[in-house]
Amino acid sequence: MNKANVKQRAAKLYAQALVWDDHSGFDPHGGADLNNLDIWRKAGIHYLSVNVGYDVFDWQATIRTLARFRAFLQTHPKKFALIRGVADIKRARRDGKLAIAFDLEGMNALNGDVNMVNVYYELGVRQMLFAYNLDNLAGGGCHDGDKGLTDFGRAVIKEMNRVGMLVDCSHTAYRTTMEAMEASEAPVIFSHSCARAIHGHGRNIVDAQIKACARTGGVIGINGVSMFLGENDTTSKTFVDHIAHMADLVGPEHVGIALDYAFDADKVDDLVDGNSAYWPESAGYGRHPTSYVPPKQLREITETMVRRGFKDREILGILGGNFLRVASEVWK
Repeated sequence: MNKANVKQRAAKLYAQALVWDDHSGFDPHGGADLNNLDIWRKAGIHYLSVNVGYDVFDWQATIRTLARFRAFLQTHPKKFALIRGVADIKRARRDGKLAIAFDLEGMNALNGDVNMVNVYYELGVRQMLFAYNLDNLAGGGCHDGDKGLTDFGRAVIKEMNRVGMLVDCSHTAYRTTMEAMEASEAPVIFSHSCARAIHGHGRNIVDAQIKACARTGGVIGINGVSMFLGENDTTSKTFVDHIAHMADLVGPEHVGIALDYAFDADKVDDLVDGNSAYWPESAGYGRHPTSYVPPKQLREITETMVRRGFKDREILGILGGNFLRVASEVWK
């Protein structure tokens, strides 16, 4: 297929797809300019999961962030839609709006109380992972000792299954993820994780985790952060290398997109420098300034998938159909 045909086919597929970005980090202190959400809308993305808290900060900060983000979305209804279910996403797409829900990176946000799961769900949180890099009350973090899934973690999974919140294993240690995927009665995701077989960073996941996720019916979202894709690498080729590895291993129906894009990257690096326990230098953090695959690069990534021989239905699934399917099965 010549270059012009590749671009034409990719453009057609991108226009046809419901494009889903399953994770973006925003300043949990609430200082980020939320007008920057328009970066995703202008890039042709239809749904974005926005992080509202993680284990580095206390649960009160998460509540404050949720309050601010919800207020912003409700007062900017022409461009953005705070959604409850998949029907709302489809409606927002028809109306030219960016559909948004929230996610939590770590269960410290629960303050040790399982009852908080339903509170967060009602506030718009649709997925939550166990531990952000370090162990916590629920289980092990990927840069810590991996004590495994705790009794509290099991109780949280049961409640997440009940209310319809997606169980997310990104940032979480191997044993904890494997036990969590066994415990969950609903499909489990790795919202934003790359393949360790392609790049050996400790934040990336091994083939056994990818296979276990697929067995639950879940999806792994490919992360667009430079240190996880490769050695300071944000090329579309490398991004698609991670997609292809997982697709070859478990089928393209279990792969999606989760860029983890941060438009205020300098602030992120400052945060890393000030919290070395969560981002240990021994794991490669701070070796290079952090860079990201921006939302607008998804068009080039689509072209790269076309050149690599992915079928149309596979590309449509990876761009968003696969996460949409899982959300349709889990959300209530």
